[in-house]
Amino acid sequence: MTSKVLYIYTKPTAGADVQARDSVLAIPGRGLQGDRYAQNPEGSTSPDQQVTLIEIENIEGVKQHGIHLHPSQTRRNIVTQGIALNELVDAEFLVGEVRLRGVRLCEPCAYLEGLTAKGLVKALVHKAGLRAQILNEGTITVGDEIRV
Repeated sequence: MTSKVLYIYTKPTAGADVQARDSVLAIPGRGLQGDRYAQNPEGSTSPDQQVTLIEIENIEGVKQHGIHLHPSQTRRNIVTQGIALNELVDAEFLVGEVRLRGVRLCEPCAYLEGLTAKGLVKALVHKAGLRAQILNEGTITVGDEIRV
């Protein structure tokens, strides 16, 4: 199976609803255009805040815990299919034309559980995605292939 981008989401401010996007500009040192971290007036954004990714397989896996979660409810920027994101910590990979570097796992938090369902933190521990740094400017589009 080809690894690919299924969904793209940004949120303009903390706590705002996520906005689905067909494509988004990835800006090195900043984040995804239209996302709150890319709008940081201080300039550069921490590498682990530039973009977040999560596997659709893990989102669907929470059903075994009685939790039904729409991909947008994870509040991650990019929902992937067919790639083991946990294996990409400290690795470089391509999402379409954009090179990313996995920084660390993006663990679930109590805030996310409060917005969704009790038990989500436990269900998604070590499965809630990857925080990554953007290494070159380019556009990420739904359907883009992901290559390691």
